[in-house]
Amino acid sequence: MWNTITAEAARESPLWADALKPVEERRHEPVFSPLAPPELAQGLETIYEGYLVHYGRSRLFAPPDADTALLLGDYLYAQGLVHVAATGNVEAVADLAELISLCAQARAERRNGDGAAWAATASRLGAGGLDDARNALRLDADTTLLEERARAAVGDERVDRTLAAHALFVDRVGANE
Repeated sequence: MWNTITAEAARESPLWADALKPVEERRHEPVFSPLAPPELAQGLETIYEGYLVHYGRSRLFAPPDADTALLLGDYLYAQGLVHVAATGNVEAVADLAELISLCAQARAERRNGDGAAWAATASRLGAGGLDDARNALRLDADTTLLEERARAAVGDERVDRTLAAHALFVDRVGANE
């Protein structure tokens, strides 16, 4: 999975190749893909890597500036969606597009809640049943339903482990103010 992400990025642009961390500094740690169907893991972790380039500490890349980080993160979002679309799971593509939008909105409004959104989406990827939970986050900054859906789908222990891993990589809103 990790070699695919880095090799595709390096082939796509010399900018992305130059932004790769040295091999010994890369972290090959899946965060949300263990909650998802295996055939969607590559796409999900590629999208998550894009999210980390935008809002956290990337496992694979160290962009030299904010402009490169923005473009690289967007490229990784798109590449991840390509991988998911290749499985033929249109519902999963829609779920991930919703996730990207929801997390971008939360970040723009300086709200946390991304971990619950990622966990719920990964655990129910392509299965639906998250509209009301997403609206609770979008409209009321309430993550309760998202977290409940994730826990119901894959269990408390897996969600707790995933959210702890996520916390290691993502920047909390307001943490650097």
